[in-house]
Amino acid sequence: MRNDRLLLDAAREVFAAHGASASVALVAARAGLGIGSLYRRYGSKTELLQRLCVLSMQEAVDAATDALELPDAADALAGYIRTCVALRIGSLSPLAGTIETTPEMLSFALRARDLHDRLVKRAHRDGRLRADVTPMDINWLISQFARTSPVAEADDADRILHQRLLGVAIDGLFTAEPSPLPGPPPTTAHYENRWHTARSDAGGPQPPAA
Repeated sequence: MRNDRLLLDAAREVFAAHGASASVALVAARAGLGIGSLYRRYGSKTELLQRLCVLSMQEAVDAATDALELPDAADALAGYIRTCVALRIGSLSPLAGTIETTPEMLSFALRARDLHDRLVKRAHRDGRLRADVTPMDINWLISQFARTSPVAEADDADRILHQRLLGVAIDGLFTAEPSPLPGPPPTTAHYENRWHTARSDAGGPQPPAA
């Protein structure tokens, strides 16, 4: 079990940084394990990538579920964003369109989207979240910061800088007198269509975050 978690953590970091073209040998080396150990757990690179996406979306579901239990809607949304970034949820967007979407991926994606949308709508009803921010804006914000999270070997200065900028971005969601956002809001189709592949036969919406 411990080795499996080491592999998945290493895979998330490697594929987030290098995309789907990264080798499984690099993943195994990053985890400090042999390539044979990796293939005993995952029969192919695609299987590893699909498992990684499911894990990421399951973590998003857990983060949103916990956040919805908090009484303050704004604090709940801000905490959810920080948790997702810390877990690097959304950092796997370079994989979009490179692997087939499985029914399990789709199931978790739909659940994660529903909870995510509920968090944003609750913050709007509370009157704290700026009116022009949509659930998709929050998705993209999480993805951008997750993808730029410092690697394990980064020094404290890089980590602090990343947290400072994330704090600025989150505060901007709740500013009392916001400047108008440019252009139309991002669409769900724009976000999800990245996950379509020629071989995907799952149908319906594709994963909103991984």
